Amino acid sequence: MYTDEVNIQILISLLKKHNIKKVIASPGTTNLCFVASIQSDDFFEIYSCVDERSAAYMACGLATESGEAVVITCTGATASRNYIPALTEAFYRKLPIIAITGSQHLGRIGQNFDQVIDRSVPLKDIVKLSVSLPTVHSDEDRWACNLNVNKALLECKRQGGGPVHINLVTTYSRNYDVLKLPDERMIERINLDNKFPLIENKKVAIFVGNHCICSSKLTKAIEEFCEKYNAVVLCDYNSNYFGKYKIMGSIICNQQSYEPDVKNIDLLIHLGNISASALLLKPKEVWRVNIDGEIRDTFRKLRYVFEMDETDFFEKYNSIKVLNNKQLDFYNDWVKEKKDFQNRLKNIELPFSNLWIAQNIIERFKDESIVHLAILNTIRSWNFFDTSKKIYCYSNTGGFGIDGVVSTLIGSSLNNPNQKVYGIVGDLAFFYDMNSLGNREIKDNIRLMIINNGCGTEFHNYNHPGGELGYEMASKFIAADGHNGNKSKTLVKNYVTSLGFKYYSASNKEEFMENIDKFINEDGQSIVFEIFTDSHIESDALYMIKNLKKTAKSIGKDTIKKIIGKENIKKIKKMIKK
Repeated sequence: MYTDEVNIQILISLLKKHNIKKVIASPGTTNLCFVASIQSDDFFEIYSCVDERSAAYMACGLATESGEAVVITCTGATASRNYIPALTEAFYRKLPIIAITGSQHLGRIGQNFDQVIDRSVPLKDIVKLSVSLPTVHSDEDRWACNLNVNKALLECKRQGGGPVHINLVTTYSRNYDVLKLPDERMIERINLDNKFPLIENKKVAIFVGNHCICSSKLTKAIEEFCEKYNAVVLCDYNSNYFGKYKIMGSIICNQQSYEPDVKNIDLLIHLGNISASALLLKPKEVWRVNIDGEIRDTFRKLRYVFEMDETDFFEKYNSIKVLNNKQLDFYNDWVKEKKDFQNRLKNIELPFSNLWIAQNIIERFKDESIVHLAILNTIRSWNFFDTSKKIYCYSNTGGFGIDGVVSTLIGSSLNNPNQKVYGIVGDLAFFYDMNSLGNREIKDNIRLMIINNGCGTEFHNYNHPGGELGYEMASKFIAADGHNGNKSKTLVKNYVTSLGFKYYSASNKEEFMENIDKFINEDGQSIVFEIFTDSHIESDALYMIKNLKKTAKSIGKDTIKKIIGKENIKKIKKMIKK
């Protein structure tokens, strides 16, 4: 019989899946539910030791002789401090010790509750990793708890091994009525010398997040993999992948009222880092391939982390013999969806907006152009459209803030003095970073486009929580309307021309078309092209692009909403909740 505390159930389930069975328990109350649960499970091999310092040293000896990971568990307060000497020993000897310390609610730290001390910042040389397992109240809590346990148990064996710490919060439940542990997801880390799991009869997609330019060797390996395993490569502009079987998936995957079947993926192979596109994919299982070997559970379906070079991963799978008669069925399904949306795009006219600008600028760039895109509105707008050109794109998605995009563009231009370097930013991002244009190192190769809508237009979008508040409610303090000259026609012009830039502007489609080729192709000096748009229209354009295709069911829902009205729908929902 196990405790009904879910975080403890998850911990016990994963200890068993990772085959960690040796436990040295010290007496206490905050670890009582954990110890009481495992002592009735024949899987565990449990030893008792009253003195925590001695218990931790016993674990060092047990781990050394057995070659296995060993759990030590104690209550809160100073009991856990007594682990420090032996954990220091284990750290420098790389012994796989898992210290599980019981804890009261973390909010009690520093509030003069008895037996509550702060273990949130461990000494550098006692554990490789420290995680906390709060009580579980939601699906997200459960996911985070599973993830943290997996991370800790994997880390104690990684790169030679070493001690880790799990701070386990308890509610002191008296209920031990759980007969069966949950079947928790186990995450495993794989190196080149491990046995690789097989890929058989699956719909496989490779998702490439923010990535440096893929080498020809990696590109060739990915192409061969796709042909062998019926796979497709899903990208955005920051993926910098230019091989065969590439699909720009944003326009397919971000429809508001249409769910394409191609989003249902058996196996998703995740490359790269933080992506600018929310593809909302539905993978059954995810494999992350990255030389850093870190646990990154972006899609919440992570099963394996392959700690290796990406090319080595694909070449390894390409060397495995498999029987696959599907050829490129899954890729062709994506191509069919993509063509359908391309045809639908031809039948609409987007209003003058960031989206329209992206649609009408992408094909004008030359092969191997370098483009820096601001986050959110700009990079999202670009990702809805495809191009046959090889464009190297970069965005500051690491911190995902609006600051620094112009400075990053300048840094890139310094490394490419004989090539034009383009940047497309919103007005808030520009004014955050405008001082960088005064840098004396700037040459004549910068091409900066500013989409000036006089606010943080993201917060006015129809599908944003700010937009749902209403325009007036959001404009003053949330979307920050009206700063920086409130779309002044002279402020940016006077500033940049004083610094030696050529300046163009546009307030409509005709003016944009008159100047766009100059912006792209003109030589002689750096250029700033300021384009004035309206946030209402930006939102309308986004609605159009996200509603290119609808199911009959969604059309029916939209009709009902129009008849009943938003306010009445809210009232009905409140009544249903009651």
